[in-house]
Amino acid sequence: MSFLPVTKQDLEDRNWEQLDFLYISGDAYVDHPSFGHAIITRLLESEGYRVGIIAQPDWHNVNDFMTLGRPKYAVLISSGVIDSMVNHFTAGKKPRSGDLYSPGGKPGFRPDRAVIVYANRVREAFKDIPVIIGGLEASLRRFAHYDYWEDRVRRSVLQDSKADLLIYGMGEKPVLEIAKLLKNGVTVGEIRNVRGTAYLSSLDRLPHDCIILPSYEEVGGDKLKYAQAFKIQYDEQDAVNGRTLVQKHGVRFLVQNPPAFPMDMKELDRIYSLPYERTYHPMYEKDGGIPAINEVEFSITSHRGCYGGCSFCAINFHQGRVIQNRSQASIIHEAQKLTWLPGFKGYIHDIGGPTANFRHAACEKQRKSGVCKEKQCLYPEPCRNLIVDHSEYLELLRKLRNIPEVKKVFIRSGIRYDYLMLDKNDDFFYELCEHHVSGQLKVAPEHVVERVLDKMGKPGRKVYDRFVKKFYEINRKIGKEQYLVPYLISSHPGSDLKAAVELAEYLRDLGYMPEQVQDFYPTPGTLSTCMFHTGIDPRNMKKVYVPRSPKEKAMQRALLQYRKKENYKLVHEALIEADRKDLIGFGSKCLIKPLRTAVMRDSGRNSKSGKTVNTREKYKGG
Repeated sequence: MSFLPVTKQDLEDRNWEQLDFLYISGDAYVDHPSFGHAIITRLLESEGYRVGIIAQPDWHNVNDFMTLGRPKYAVLISSGVIDSMVNHFTAGKKPRSGDLYSPGGKPGFRPDRAVIVYANRVREAFKDIPVIIGGLEASLRRFAHYDYWEDRVRRSVLQDSKADLLIYGMGEKPVLEIAKLLKNGVTVGEIRNVRGTAYLSSLDRLPHDCIILPSYEEVGGDKLKYAQAFKIQYDEQDAVNGRTLVQKHGVRFLVQNPPAFPMDMKELDRIYSLPYERTYHPMYEKDGGIPAINEVEFSITSHRGCYGGCSFCAINFHQGRVIQNRSQASIIHEAQKLTWLPGFKGYIHDIGGPTANFRHAACEKQRKSGVCKEKQCLYPEPCRNLIVDHSEYLELLRKLRNIPEVKKVFIRSGIRYDYLMLDKNDDFFYELCEHHVSGQLKVAPEHVVERVLDKMGKPGRKVYDRFVKKFYEINRKIGKEQYLVPYLISSHPGSDLKAAVELAEYLRDLGYMPEQVQDFYPTPGTLSTCMFHTGIDPRNMKKVYVPRSPKEKAMQRALLQYRKKENYKLVHEALIEADRKDLIGFGSKCLIKPLRTAVMRDSGRNSKSGKTVNTREKYKGG
């Protein structure tokens, strides 16, 4: 077992004259199943293909791209685990100071819009080589899409990259099918029927049975048409029911084939049994390694997919709503592998997926007939056909806890608390608190105001309040002092200043001030981003209030941390604008003191009143 070739010397050591596939990655080379480049390259290797990786090439010229020579079949390109623009910029469009997926955590190792840049460099280096793009960035930008950083609608990334094929979603099945076709002499221009792929076509070669979306030109100039196009795209992302979609771009047509079928348990087990090194390539040791490995080195992916339906999440467009789970035997075997790794101290950091406690299909119908187009499983109310059962997940966790070398198994990938509250059997909830929480459990209510939660696709506040109460009741019964850490989003579509004030009041009543607040980030491929761009909810085509100005967004964010001295001016202004002067004063319900008193405090005449509350002491819920 060893890393795949990254240098010419590596090829010579293997007596390889030429690669079959060259993989270009925007992330540093980490041979771990949490990284897409590791899975795809190891899978191709397992089928007998010769694969090499060029990670984070210098894009200013073609030299790095030619390091391993011209491959026999194709060049595969991904920008990495995260969209390159999200990787580079905050929600406020400010450059990030670091990059967890690069050597030493330093920024600057990949370009903006990496898929496009890499693909054009490959074309320059190898001329007519087949170019296939994939990964999250390509997947979520496959149609004409709103780009937050340029504040406009951009063409499909397939058009701008001039690639031959785009693999969207989870790429294992499509890449193996494409590899087999190329090996058998089929030209890349003839590959037109692989599920989970998109390509550009001329009018005379369009498939007969397809849905025509509003064109790039139409959605770029008409927000209603953008919302209509997005709704169709959203509804057709199911392997059983999804149809071929076509969107005109100038004189060419983007064709998206239906999604690839989800992998079954045997297929998924195989993916995670491949011979990963489970760490970063030793060439990064001199730079301090790759920080991203720290989060996943001792974590295990138990399943893929999520039927939670959060509006701000792109999983519907990428992994899909159908749960694909690994067998218990596969997961336990991986856990045993972790115990052999250097640095393992007895703690498995996570057992989960997009949502940790979704381990099986949402319902029997979904298993046979695919997902519902016009209904969500949990929103606005749980579907009556929803299977609510934690017993198999609990059985798995118990087996993992019984591995002799394992001291503790944590769950950090997120618990869907509304699903948990539907379970009439409390065994999982009790054992979660007793064995799988490391003092704090992170949960994601996101907001508490109903009209905002509606746009987020999240359950109402009462559900979260019941969960909080039960969490603390259980911890009292088992004699543990543990806390909830809620994730909150400011400035989401639907949230005006009044809603932000209501959320601030909720935090005041809890005695809790979040250390971090996530300002809504309009990333490609989400329903919320469609709302942000169009001001329309594509689910019903009704208008949505959208906080757009930097000033209002700053005020909404500041309200959630109203105790911070540096936020005083913004909070004061927000309360005036929201007509909530009643919250400025000396009463127990007030958020801030009057301006003159605050100035006196800041000048040192009343410094004790500015003391920050310790959240671990104050937020005991109930």
